[in-house]
Amino acid sequence: MLFTGLLLIMVMGAWAQRSVFGKMSPWVKMAAMEHTAKNRLPAKQGQGVTQMCAFVKLAEGADSVLARHDCRQLARFGQIAIASIPLHRLSALAAERGVMRIEAGRSCSALMDQTPGHVNALPVYAGTRLPQAFTGKGVVVGVEDIGFDLTHPNFYDATGTHYRISRLWDQLADTLGANRLYVGAEFKGERELLEYAHSRDGLEQTHGTHTAGTAAGSGFDSPYRGMAWESDICLVSNMVTADTAFVDRQYRYKYTTATDALGFKYIFDYAESLGRPCVVSFSEGSHQDFYGDDQLLYETLEQMVGPGRIFVASAGNSGGQANHLLKPVGVETAGCDVYNHSQYDFFYARSADPFKLRFTFTPPEAERVTCEVATDEILQLPDSLFADTLRVGTDDYGVLVGAYPSCYNEKELIYEVILQRLEGTDIGSDNSPVHVDAIGREAKVEFFNILGYFLNSKRELTPDGYLDEAYAIHSPASAPAAICVGATSYRTQIVNYKGEVRTYDHGTGGQRGPYSSIGPTFDERIKPDVMAPGSNIISSYSSWYLENHPDAADIRQDVEHFDWKGRTYAWNSNGGTSMATPVVSGAIALWLQAKPTLTPDEIKEVFARTCTRYIPQLDFPNNIYGYGQIDVYRGLLDILQLSGIDGLSLHQPQRATLALHEGNELEISFAESPRKAFSVKVFSTAGGQLTTRRFEPTDSRFTLSLSHLPRGIYAVQIDSDEAAMKGSELIRVE
Repeated sequence: MLFTGLLLIMVMGAWAQRSVFGKMSPWVKMAAMEHTAKNRLPAKQGQGVTQMCAFVKLAEGADSVLARHDCRQLARFGQIAIASIPLHRLSALAAERGVMRIEAGRSCSALMDQTPGHVNALPVYAGTRLPQAFTGKGVVVGVEDIGFDLTHPNFYDATGTHYRISRLWDQLADTLGANRLYVGAEFKGERELLEYAHSRDGLEQTHGTHTAGTAAGSGFDSPYRGMAWESDICLVSNMVTADTAFVDRQYRYKYTTATDALGFKYIFDYAESLGRPCVVSFSEGSHQDFYGDDQLLYETLEQMVGPGRIFVASAGNSGGQANHLLKPVGVETAGCDVYNHSQYDFFYARSADPFKLRFTFTPPEAERVTCEVATDEILQLPDSLFADTLRVGTDDYGVLVGAYPSCYNEKELIYEVILQRLEGTDIGSDNSPVHVDAIGREAKVEFFNILGYFLNSKRELTPDGYLDEAYAIHSPASAPAAICVGATSYRTQIVNYKGEVRTYDHGTGGQRGPYSSIGPTFDERIKPDVMAPGSNIISSYSSWYLENHPDAADIRQDVEHFDWKGRTYAWNSNGGTSMATPVVSGAIALWLQAKPTLTPDEIKEVFARTCTRYIPQLDFPNNIYGYGQIDVYRGLLDILQLSGIDGLSLHQPQRATLALHEGNELEISFAESPRKAFSVKVFSTAGGQLTTRRFEPTDSRFTLSLSHLPRGIYAVQIDSDEAAMKGSELIRVE
């Protein structure tokens, strides 16, 4: 067969939905068929039996089904179980009446922005500073990611004395003997964690060290403090596509989207054991699909989140390219060039009406070759699968189109289109251009890019369709239960640790980073939900990665190297929705400290009332900015029901700092001495004005005694004719 390897999983989606395979998602089908084809049926359960971690949806009263097929139930969410299933029992399990669906997806990818050059900059928090009263204390911030340096001083308190990581589940860790966890090993307590030192992939990866630092790092003797710097940190190191070298081939099916979900549950369970609210930050993802590889994942997340249990994920970094082509009704032909930096190109076509697909190959100094197929002809073929091999100049190309109903709307048919150059150069390279058209005036047709690139035609073979950046949100951020985060931009230039000025301009003033994915989702829901600074964010970088890759390209974005306890550590600039996601996660941790029972829906309502909007003329929410950019301070005022206090500013003063000292003496410091008199008012959370005092401009520091106030949270309002000194802040009186 011409199409193998990566293409096999894609072809699975084109199979007709019948027999036991109709209950399996494509990747589960692939596993079952591959195992059967190799005739590896084991004689008995035990060591050496290949297992798959998958979601299983069970009908009422079917709880005993899993045990009958030697499946180990790992977690349960209503009708959905996460189970370890012997591969040789997959078909028999699917044949059970009580089994409604078996689903698993391939591991995600870490969502670092691949656009070259991201400048380092101080994290920009939408013009707000972190309020003094809220630091994340008493809240669990969970980060599931790769490449953790457990020794980085950013994960101590600001003085480097109190260690703040409570536990790590490293799903890739080598283990000996019995283990209560499905894969890998658990590490708990300062001594055990520091002895382990880094996740198993820590010499090759550092993504998690950066994202965890952004969400919850103390900053340790630097200005690069994370959002919730006094929170309790819980980590899960999962497997992504870049980590396959760490997993023996016989265990690859143990690492799926279901295994990722076990990691989310691990963090939430830890928080529940402490009676604390929790936010999970996940800066990974993969493309959505139309065959339903993530439907049970969506349902599981829906049951996993709730009051004090929030899941935040990255929108993706596919916004800087054309992802979607529309041929509307009334237009006869629309198309685009396709190309890829590999031998494959893969995209979906969607339509409720019949149309034709035309593939045009134009090799240099050779005759143009065209392949045309009508969709109603594809539906008549066995398994609704069209395959052809074309001789183009001196090269062979494969064309594969499989059809099946959309998992979101059965009236719409999905056509998976796979182009493969069987030998030689890349698909659609300058030496072998490929153009794809949708033809049919009565049909609305859409293309969705998955693997490769869509480009406007330079050869004008046919009129180009309507290309845009839409439909690029990654899963699981696309899930209804997830808080989906896109990235905004501010700073454009930094100086690295070598003194080199590095300029990378992704916009300023809070505009969307051009790489940040936009919606809608494949089932037409609005995403992202919220934006946060993601371009040029400074956070911690792994000392183990630095030691192992001192000349790596991303090390040139380190802004500082420093020695601590015999090792050299780094602060690094990076960017992408990976960096925006922990900003939002840390901000939500502050909100959970204020109101531990917040739900995902309530948080979205806070977004709707308080987010800042780069383009206020747009309707919100929308598929570019969601509700807008998160405003931490206004959100806190809203959650504490302080935003309605008459006379209270919704913004913090830009040039004033408040600090509460021993004896509840409030110190008010200005960057420079006020030129005019100002007044200070103190409000209770009930809205009552408790204290007011007028100050003459005699110094840059002033004090106000609050010793008469009972313990609690208060709002301090500074009123001044000087705009930069006016604003409010929250304080906590102990």
